[in-house]
Amino acid sequence: MSQFNILLLNGPNLNLLGTRESLIYGTTTLNEIIYKLSQRSKQINTNIIHFQSNAEHMLVEKIHESKNMDYIIINPAAFTHTSIALRDALLAVNIPFIEVHISNIYSRENFRSHSWLSDISSGIISGFGIDGYYWALETAVNRLKNNSK
Repeated sequence: MSQFNILLLNGPNLNLLGTRESLIYGTTTLNEIIYKLSQRSKQINTNIIHFQSNAEHMLVEKIHESKNMDYIIINPAAFTHTSIALRDALLAVNIPFIEVHISNIYSRENFRSHSWLSDISSGIISGFGIDGYYWALETAVNRLKNNSK
């Protein structure tokens, strides 16, 4: 039995990682990221559940169903800048979460510099490529360990 349960959510177009704008997002696929995160989660006695959708309502539903999760890691992608619905869902379940972005959203187009989630998140990792996912996993587990003492 895993010590912690973490929900990993990925928003629109992240299913195209590895082929989409490789200068910005790299060449690693989402499946490769999930595989490596799953391997690491086993090493640290953590269960990671992944869900990706291009549909806002599907991500909202998954958040609503996350009652057994201890932490959420979310790359909301374009929904970062538009989705009050994701914000409200995260507030409703009251589960701590880390916001992850592969690119530095603050160094891109102006509209990308505003996030509807950042102010309610436990933290933001932005601009460090796919490493941000691994750092978010380690951080979430460390925070959960420290809170359970």
